[in-house]
Amino acid sequence: MDFAFDARTEELRARLLAFMDEYVYPAEAVAHEQRARLASPWDTPPVVEELKAEARHQGLWNLFLPDAEHGAGLTNLQYAPLAEITGRSPQLAPTATNCAAPDTGNMEVLAQFGDERQQKQWLQPLLNGEIRSAFAMTEPDVASSDATNITTRIERDGDEYVITGRKWYISGAMNPDCKIFIVMGKTDPDGADIRRQQSMVLVPRDTPGVTVRRAMQVFGYEDHWHGGHAEVVFDHARVPVSHLIGEEGGGFAIAQARLGPGRIHHCMRLIGMAERAIELMCRRAVSRTAFGKALAQQGVVHNWIADARVAVEQLRLLVLKTAWMMDTVGNRGAHTEIQAIKIATPRTVVGILDRAIQLHGAGGVSQDFPLAELYAGARTLMLADGPDEVHQRSLARRELKKYLP
Repeated sequence: MDFAFDARTEELRARLLAFMDEYVYPAEAVAHEQRARLASPWDTPPVVEELKAEARHQGLWNLFLPDAEHGAGLTNLQYAPLAEITGRSPQLAPTATNCAAPDTGNMEVLAQFGDERQQKQWLQPLLNGEIRSAFAMTEPDVASSDATNITTRIERDGDEYVITGRKWYISGAMNPDCKIFIVMGKTDPDGADIRRQQSMVLVPRDTPGVTVRRAMQVFGYEDHWHGGHAEVVFDHARVPVSHLIGEEGGGFAIAQARLGPGRIHHCMRLIGMAERAIELMCRRAVSRTAFGKALAQQGVVHNWIADARVAVEQLRLLVLKTAWMMDTVGNRGAHTEIQAIKIATPRTVVGILDRAIQLHGAGGVSQDFPLAELYAGARTLMLADGPDEVHQRSLARRELKKYLP
């Protein structure tokens, strides 16, 4: 087995690592200072636009999109180590390279299922980094872990669809640059096939009847870097029928196609977050003394660091295997592996971040280190894109099926 990256991946890794060292890490403190002076906390700090311009100039742009017509044309296996690098600075690097969720998934949907007019009007500005977007599926009044539960209605009235419903934790919706929502709702709520009841429509933010009601917090964070997570109300909002993505009844299938790459992208970046945590643990351990000797000489600290390294190496191999399978047998063929990394990666990285926080003492839960915010993001991913228990249920059923008569 050959574990080496190919020449293109190595070349992009070198350029991306240099970009992180020269531009992204120094910009972290600058971005925080600029945000404190913005008229609105949801506005984008100027340094972010500078990073985007530099990344695009260096060809480190739209790396996530395998479609060579619209993106970099990389395979999942080639993109995995690049996404890991950007995960080391999740507040800045994914946005700087135009590889930030939820825009990535929305661009994939539009590239795969959008028609020519939809691609021209919405995909191209997203590819150019001129606008942001949101994906509106999760609802507060039902168990959204089962997507067939959604209650938002998309009803046809002549040449228009009328959308009525309430969504929440709609990532990116607080950002004033978020100009378009992809909304999932039911066009056929009484249909016999519960997976053919849903459809997806494009709803511009300025559509009458669309209200971004409030920002939802995550462990007290409003997550300004990713445009927040909003509660959004659709009160008889009307859009032309041409805003339908794909076909009526195709919403569930589109959602599944969107979530497969999204799940592995999150896991790739989580490994980068874990690497950042290990680095911070080691720097802290060699710089602090307690009870007469450096923390780096304490046996328990040795255990934490060693266990973290072993866990990250295991996760990376599983993620790379999953990426390879997605490239070779498709998302459906890699279903088990996608679920496995979605279960294993967030919970393992949460554990590593927890130990890193412990090693930093009070500083670990403060704003002076990125660990608390990283923890909040990693812990959220045990819920996002399907909670762990849903993936465990599905994966276990697949294993048990081998032994049933």
